[in-house]
Amino acid sequence: MRRRSLMIAVPAGLVTLAGCGDDKSDKAKSSTSSPSPSAAASASAAPPPKIVDGPLPAITAGTKFGEKPTVAKGSGAPSKDLAVRTAIAGGGQTVAENDYIQANYLGQVWDTAKVFDNSYDRKTPLVIQLAQGGIIDGWRYGLVGKKVGSRVEMSVPPTWGYGTQGNTQAGIKGTDTLVFVVDIENTFNAKSSAKGKEVAQSDAALPKVGTNTDGKAPSIDVPKATAPTKLVANYVLEGDGEEVKADSSVLVQYKGVLWDTGKEFDSTYNSGRLAQFSLQQVVKGWAQGLTGKKVGSRVLIVIPPALGYGNNPPSGSGIKKDSTLVFSVDILAKM
Repeated sequence: MRRRSLMIAVPAGLVTLAGCGDDKSDKAKSSTSSPSPSAAASASAAPPPKIVDGPLPAITAGTKFGEKPTVAKGSGAPSKDLAVRTAIAGGGQTVAENDYIQANYLGQVWDTAKVFDNSYDRKTPLVIQLAQGGIIDGWRYGLVGKKVGSRVEMSVPPTWGYGTQGNTQAGIKGTDTLVFVVDIENTFNAKSSAKGKEVAQSDAALPKVGTNTDGKAPSIDVPKATAPTKLVANYVLEGDGEEVKADSSVLVQYKGVLWDTGKEFDSTYNSGRLAQFSLQQVVKGWAQGLTGKKVGSRVLIVIPPALGYGNNPPSGSGIKKDSTLVFSVDILAKM
């Protein structure tokens, strides 16, 4: 289990938490109430599949990337192996195992062509990690190595889908082979950075944050000045994505330092893992500071004690009582 992120491991008096920072809860949060490819109901630990070219049903309508596809019923018996076909080859970043991908998808049953889930109608792409135990193995093996901008069709036997137990919520039997069409919009990993437009940092009384976009931790230079008593949330790099809402879940890179000393106390860059969480689970300064900001942005957040940990900081964090906290936050995706 990875170390809990300090900004969400807060005392109960500040925010209400539920399993924050835990690997299993993080993965559960990435799925929705609809039957997404989350592995919550699947049997992992299957051997790696043999990947074959087909057979795969035809995509008969919605054939362009980003369009909701219509997929024909499977013809004959499906392969007992994992069938994968790149219907549209993208030219973006290559997806690696353990990356988070952002994708639209449609899933249906081979034998009946019954659609059991699709993200196109929700108009919200799925953001999920291609990690063992976090997603069905068919996705984990079938999408690794594909490029952003690709449309991938897969035929997933039960062994690398939901196992012999199926998924009753979705109407999937334990013998069903599943067909997925996946449009890969983006991929994120520990080397990801915000890519927004640089915004002038002209207030000498506020920290200056580095603008590098190479995936390395940005510098945070705290001035020798009195800390602000009100929340500061300013763009360093302004993205052009969707605005984050008060109840959004986000995928981020971040670094936190103390105003008084400039000492770093928490960072995803050091852990090598991105953080995902709901803004309803974090300290008030994070929630208020990120609400309204655009995906793709880097944000400077200065959190006064009343909106942070106050007089009850996390044990072992190195944060003293009534500390002002300074964060650089890269908003990579809205979950």
